Amino acid sequence: MTSNSPRAVLAAEWIKMWTVRTTGLTLLLTLALSTGLGVLVALSWRGDIERVVNFDPLFAGLYGVTFGQLALVVFGVLLVGSEYSSGSIRASLCAVPQRGLLHGGKVLAGTLVALACSTVTVIVTFAGAQAALGPYGTTLTADGIPSALVGAIAYLTLICAFSMGIATIVRSPSISLGVLLPLLFLSSQGLGNVPALKPVLRYLPDQAGLELMGLAGPSADGRFGPGYGPGTALVILVAWTAASLAGGYLALRRRDA
Repeated sequence: MTSNSPRAVLAAEWIKMWTVRTTGLTLLLTLALSTGLGVLVALSWRGDIERVVNFDPLFAGLYGVTFGQLALVVFGVLLVGSEYSSGSIRASLCAVPQRGLLHGGKVLAGTLVALACSTVTVIVTFAGAQAALGPYGTTLTADGIPSALVGAIAYLTLICAFSMGIATIVRSPSISLGVLLPLLFLSSQGLGNVPALKPVLRYLPDQAGLELMGLAGPSADGRFGPGYGPGTALVILVAWTAASLAGGYLALRRRDA
């Protein structure tokens, strides 16, 4: 096995990732933020359940995930962007001149960690929120719940990989976050409510994520409903992620470190 074999590159990226303090911090923050917000929402609803409009235990269970994704996005951005800000990308390219191999190893290592973190975060957040709801909660095996949880795990994993691609293109953690955070939050929380913009914004990653997680409202309610099903939502997310990673590869291949 040569030093530039895919297996060796993946192992090297894995070691580099876990020697950075922010890795553990951002992953723990993903879990803490998602679970904490989910439980708080569930407790507030349980305390005044009769006044909650369109009560949905699934929404309470996964609402925190929509904010916890912020920390996972930061993880993806720092995993890539910190090498550019510190200048260590030069050493990485000296060790692995094949830029596609380096890019692929880093993305694969980060995505595997994101998948594990997403799985734990989604299950713990959902379980915590349902426990807080008490008699108003639902179970993991209830109708529609397993698919929504799998969708949430897929969304978090893909959005982290998407963030890694953006960071590779931009090569700056601060600029990357300045692009990603408005993209992931403003379209839903603000611009998504503007009728004239909705036909375009409904295809952004966060909107597809809401659909995939079963959190999107009906398309006729004037708020979030993209109007397509989970299958289309997954295709949209995969397309965004693939475009981001391909763009990152082209940027790494064509530009100097």
